[in-house]
Amino acid sequence: MKTPSRFTGKKYLNTVPTSMAMNYGRLLRRWLLGKEEREPRRPLGPFRTDAAVLQEPVPTTALRVTWFGHSSTLLEVDGKRFLTDPVWRLRASPVALGPKRFFAPPLPLAKLPQLDGVILSHDHYDHLDKDAIRALAPTGVHFYCPLGVGAHLRRWGVPAAQITELDWWQEVQVGETHTLVATPARHFTGRRLTRDNTLWASWCLLGPTHRAFFGGDSGPYESGFREIGAAYGPFDLVMLEIGAADAQWADIHMGPDEALVAHRALGGGALLPLHWATFNLAFHSWHQPADRLVAAAGPAVKLLLPPPGQRVEVAAGPLPGQWWQAYR
Repeated sequence: MKTPSRFTGKKYLNTVPTSMAMNYGRLLRRWLLGKEEREPRRPLGPFRTDAAVLQEPVPTTALRVTWFGHSSTLLEVDGKRFLTDPVWRLRASPVALGPKRFFAPPLPLAKLPQLDGVILSHDHYDHLDKDAIRALAPTGVHFYCPLGVGAHLRRWGVPAAQITELDWWQEVQVGETHTLVATPARHFTGRRLTRDNTLWASWCLLGPTHRAFFGGDSGPYESGFREIGAAYGPFDLVMLEIGAADAQWADIHMGPDEALVAHRALGGGALLPLHWATFNLAFHSWHQPADRLVAAAGPAVKLLLPPPGQRVEVAAGPLPGQWWQAYR
């Protein structure tokens, strides 16, 4: 049953019980004393995207994806281009002491091709980059976001006419051929001291030939993902987070094993892992999410594991190379 989000008048709620209780003393001890390789021992990259190739027209039957790091991707779907959660800034934080990028973005924002839309999953700093939004807004691109996130954009100077805010299960047409659907996720929101006064979402991108799923951030949510897959699948491309997971916040972030459960619930398709190898946001090693995903996936899962900035033709089949091993 497709139910919209629930808002109490002050905050949005998940559809299933979700705990965010933290033992901050224990977290601080782990942060100071943990021996995990949370950051690469040597700089990653440099990685480069061929800007000239991206400027070429997108074939009307193509499905391509370029992962720029974390949850930022360029999706080329059946003749249109969409950018997800563009984060180009050095730190995933409002202050200079926040988590620092492991590598420079493979492509300057100014070199991006003309976009048909920017898709935003929620307002956390590692997904909603004020500087990137301000740089993209003058191009006239349209922003698609969950309820409440538009207030941030308008405050940063984005004209209201360039913003569409959607509740879960709401759809919007992009041109005559494509549909975007905001779908549920299991997470939370907030910048600075506020929490959950804006909505979070996953997204389905439906073209005339191909279908893609962008998970944003979510904790384990098998029943919800199964409902999304039944309504809008099967998907040709599924993009799910695999990093920044931990037992102390297991309800709000998936690790590799939970991502594989979600992938099956959505109905399969090529799997591109997101939300790893870009910022130090958890206590696992920086490469652990990908190592575990490869070990657990099995031959039936079509894994796409490109280095940052590499454009992938989804129909070409699995991309199993493990680029991160060269930095260990």
